[in-house]
Amino acid sequence: MRGTGLLPVFPSFASDEDSSPQDPLAALNRIRPSRPDWYEELFASAMDKLTESYEAEIAVYKSQLFANLKGKAGKILEIGIGTGPNLKYYGIILILECNLESLELALFSHILGFNCLKVAEALPVNDASVDAVVGTLVLCSVNDVDQALQEVRRVLKPGGFYIFVEHVAGKDGTLLRYVQGILDPLQQTVVDGCHLTRSTAANIAKAGFSGLDLNQAVLSSTAFINPQIYGIAYR
Repeated sequence: MRGTGLLPVFPSFASDEDSSPQDPLAALNRIRPSRPDWYEELFASAMDKLTESYEAEIAVYKSQLFANLKGKAGKILEIGIGTGPNLKYYGIILILECNLESLELALFSHILGFNCLKVAEALPVNDASVDAVVGTLVLCSVNDVDQALQEVRRVLKPGGFYIFVEHVAGKDGTLLRYVQGILDPLQQTVVDGCHLTRSTAANIAKAGFSGLDLNQAVLSSTAFINPQIYGIAYR
């Protein structure tokens, strides 16, 4: 696989069409207020340990998805890199991650040139400037799923694509869905705003992509954080 280009961060966003994204720092303060350092550190450390079995099980699906980057994507934007489980699938990337402790853990094992961005609903990236966007277990935590998806579409070049892996609500009327409804408020509090009951597949389907390849899987390692959807949406 060829090396992927590293995008510049915080350029002048002015354009003839005045179609620039919002000020990223202002959007961050409005959408994602800062959390105490102890919370960031504890959350990042916990996620690094607790997701090991998940990453081992989801690897077969991720390998299939990320194979689409080979020879096709020159510039990649990953939203919510977390502690870096996807870094092994590609070269240099543009990173979007709110939790700085997670970034430290990611870079501990992977020395990369990178720039850290903040808010999925207001990406500080120019229109039609990236070949691929990657987001795994991200849309469960953003404040506005539909706006985040519109930002993904905006920054993708024509013919570009969005690789995603997300967990969604169980089927209505099932015991799983009932348990998710009970645990959802606690999940949001403990797991950095993560929602258990979102219908993210429907959000992606109506976001206006030109094509969508969407699949579903139930993982043994994730208990009530099921089912998982994965696939590619095309700009």
